[in-house]
Amino acid sequence: MYIGKVIGNVVATRKDEKLIGSKLLVIKLEEGMPRSARTIVAVDAVGAGKNDRVIICTGSSARYGLKDIESPVDSVVVGIIDDLNT
Repeated sequence: MYIGKVIGNVVATRKDEKLIGSKLLVIKLEEGMPRSARTIVAVDAVGAGKNDRVIICTGSSARYGLKDIESPVDSVVVGIIDDLNT
């Protein structure tokens, strides 16, 4: 899992039918996260909005954060962070 901040959303009128009704968010991963890409697109499973700090699950297990585990996704927002102690 990774931590990031919602910086926008993606509008895609043409997409896989299993993604119809899904909100797609643009996430900027926090510094130090071990990913080659600093910005990713994730399906929102929790109702996150712009500027929210979120928890993202990636890889094949990300689908389990959605209702349909057959969805073609690689990253899902599974939590909104209220507070973070480091």
